Amino acid sequence: MHNYVSIGILSISLVFTTAAGFAHTPPDEARVFFIGLQSGDTVKSPVEIRFGIEGFGITPAGTTGKIRHQAGHYHLLVDQDTLPDLDNPIPRDAYHIHFDGGETETRLGLPPGRHTLQLLLGDEDHEPHDPPLISQKIIIWVE
Repeated sequence: MHNYVSIGILSISLVFTTAAGFAHTPPDEARVFFIGLQSGDTVKSPVEIRFGIEGFGITPAGTTGKIRHQAGHYHLLVDQDTLPDLDNPIPRDAYHIHFDGGETETRLGLPPGRHTLQLLLGDEDHEPHDPPLISQKIIIWVE
């Protein structure tokens, strides 16, 4: 009987672990993107940047309840050659800008020259979803 109890506990444990593992999983069709700003654009500073999302929601950082499993908040990666570690919270600095309140646009002062921009959605704890929702990286030129 001991073996049956162990197997039952293992089965229940796997069900809860699997359900929790998919709790922050966006649907396959979900995507984040820039609105009205394309790679190759030449702009003036401050740059007006609008964020878009399809197939998933936006909610402030720290949100609790079921909605946190179906939404996230934006992080703007500026001039980054590589993505941050996707298994840890997204860094918070001048190159990893958090929009904790669920903001969907910003005005960003950038010096003249070439810059890259990329969006990365984070969950209530600033961790990327699994799989992560990441926009295409765009290159803009600031006059």
